[in-house]
Amino acid sequence: MVTQSRTSDDAGRRFERREEDLRARFLPKLKLVLAHVPFARDLLAAYYAMLDRETPMKVRVTLAAALAYFVLPFDVIPDFIVGLGYTDDAAILFAAIRMVSGAMQQRHYDAAQRWLDEAKKRP
Repeated sequence: MVTQSRTSDDAGRRFERREEDLRARFLPKLKLVLAHVPFARDLLAAYYAMLDRETPMKVRVTLAAALAYFVLPFDVIPDFIVGLGYTDDAAILFAAIRMVSGAMQQRHYDAAQRWLDEAKKRP
């Protein structure tokens, strides 16, 4: 039992480190590519659901993995390819959201819309 608890604690700490990395990278990257990402609201809602401590841990981990794929520089289809660059990101995000759709709340989508509205106001 001690080993299982220690393993669980280690996994929790690794997730927290990855969450901190996503927090640092996600919004800046989204700002850079906002005009090219047609699924920005869903992407942001997933981000807010992942940050929400009321969201079940399995859901948070699933969303963190999908968001990490968006943030990390290596992709199946490189993001700079016009017209195709974000299709793999969108496919992974939509698959993750479908898997956890029951746990994503309206407040996550509302927060996403507020951020997008605010981003449109800034140059």
